Amino acid sequence: MRGLCVNYGHIEAIRDISFNVEEGTIATLIGANGAGKTTTLKTISGLRKVRAGAIIFDGKDITHMPPYERVLRGISQSPEGRGCFPGMSVRENLDMGAYTRKDRKTPAYQQDLDRVFDLFPRLKEREKQPAGSMSGGEQQMLAIGRALMAKPRLLLLDEPSMGLAPKLIAQIFTIITEINAQGTTVLLVEQNAAQALKRADTAHILETGEVVRSGTGAELAADGSVKAAYLGGDV
Repeated sequence: MRGLCVNYGHIEAIRDISFNVEEGTIATLIGANGAGKTTTLKTISGLRKVRAGAIIFDGKDITHMPPYERVLRGISQSPEGRGCFPGMSVRENLDMGAYTRKDRKTPAYQQDLDRVFDLFPRLKEREKQPAGSMSGGEQQMLAIGRALMAKPRLLLLDEPSMGLAPKLIAQIFTIITEINAQGTTVLLVEQNAAQALKRADTAHILETGEVVRSGTGAELAADGSVKAAYLGGDV
């Protein structure tokens, strides 16, 4: 991200944002509601137009590339609010995540499906169940699993712990760490700053559309001002 600026009409949502996500790492964006975190992810995935600046992925400028081409290049997103197809089964939702793939009848596709079921055994148990009939935590697992079926090199996660019980939050973050350990780069937007910073290699704080602090997850987690603003004091 190089000097990125994005507007909603005349309102500047993010301004002059610059940061890197290194391959093989977990990076996180934290900040208050309205800081521009979700807009940043939507812009990376191609759902918001760029007013100024550039997005570089694997050495190529993708700033004005259509969203579907970004998926083909290896960028996939689990959106805020999960966005599952409620009337479709778990398996059908996962297949939709692989919509751009041409290898659905190959062993490689089955291996990727098995990987999702290994990460989320609950999805295997509910493979034929309509997504809309599942709990919020199960739908979040499905949203992440669907994004993984696109075989992303960069996985964008928008508020994966929102609305979940503490036990499920811990489980989701453990799985995110495992996904990264298996070789997928992760850019995470998260209100639960403590969990995000605990797992992030790098972290960036957004305030009113601008990056105001950057560092390692450990550095920001130990910073007194960050603790006071985002972690509820000492943690």
